[in-house]
Amino acid sequence: MAFGDSLTQGYGLPQADGFVPQLQAWLDQNGADVTVLNAGVSGDTTAGGLARMDWTLTPDVGAMILNLGGNDLLRGIDPKSSRANLDAMLTKAQALNIPVLLVAIRAPGNYGPDFKAQFDAMYPDLAAKFKIPVTDNYFLPLIDQSTRLLSTDLMQPDGLHPNANGVIVAVNTLGPQVLALLAQVKK
Repeated sequence: MAFGDSLTQGYGLPQADGFVPQLQAWLDQNGADVTVLNAGVSGDTTAGGLARMDWTLTPDVGAMILNLGGNDLLRGIDPKSSRANLDAMLTKAQALNIPVLLVAIRAPGNYGPDFKAQFDAMYPDLAAKFKIPVTDNYFLPLIDQSTRLLSTDLMQPDGLHPNANGVIVAVNTLGPQVLALLAQVKK
C-alpha cells in the first residue's frame, strides 16, 4: 500500500501517470508479483493520515510506503506534532507486523533553522526508532544539479508536484527500495 498525500495520489496527472500506476509498472517490469494499492489523499496531513490509518490497514496490506508530511510542512505545522502522528502510524503498522518504507521530505529554510532542523530530523529519527528503511528526500532526484532547484522539466506548473516524467524519475529512485521492502513481507 502506498499511503500518503497528493504525491502518492497522483495530483494533476492522468491516472496512468500517477505514482502508484508508475510504481506498479516498474515493479511488474522488475519481477515483483504484487499489487500496489493507492491510499493517497491530496491535501492530507500526518493528522489526517493517522485518522484514516486504522480502516486503511486491512488484512490484504502486506507492506506500506509511508509518504506524509509535505502538507504539514506547507502549513507550517509544528514538527513535534508531525513527528507524533508519524510515530503513531508507525506504531500501528508495527503492531500489525507490516513492514514500512518511510519516505522523507526536507524542509526549506523559510520557516527558520529550528523548524528545518526539527522537521528534517524526524524521518531518520523515526526510522532508527522503528528500525525501518527511510528514503532520502523524495524530491532529491528531481533537483537540477546545476541550479540546486527543482527541475522545471520534471515538475507541474505549481512547482509542488512532479509531472509524469518527474514521477518516472521518482519511481526509478524509489523502486529498488520498494523491492527491498517487499522482501520483508511475510508470506
